Amino acid sequence: MSGAFTRYRVIAWIVGVALVVLVLIGMPLKYGFDNPGVVGVVGVAHGWLYMLYLALTFDLSRRANWPLKRMLLVMLAGTVPFVSFYAERRVGHWVAAEARPRTPEPVAG
Repeated sequence: MSGAFTRYRVIAWIVGVALVVLVLIGMPLKYGFDNPGVVGVVGVAHGWLYMLYLALTFDLSRRANWPLKRMLLVMLAGTVPFVSFYAERRVGHWVAAEARPRTPEPVAG
């Protein structure tokens, strides 16, 4: 599962950065200065990368046996600026918690 988590982390950061560039740089340039160049390039790249993000999130969620709601929320994180960074951090905590060895309950006796 560590490979799936690493792939997820990389794509989450890439999608997050692309979305921030699109929203904070591309959109103001397009609508404020009539310069659609950044949106044309970064928007298309983000769209393709987001599809990869969905596939890698699905792969990780199946390997980690996440509930459907968690998987969908993490998938949606790539659509809101900065939220993919938060989601990546939360997923890291979930994966680390799952990897920790569990101590057996003491037997009463």
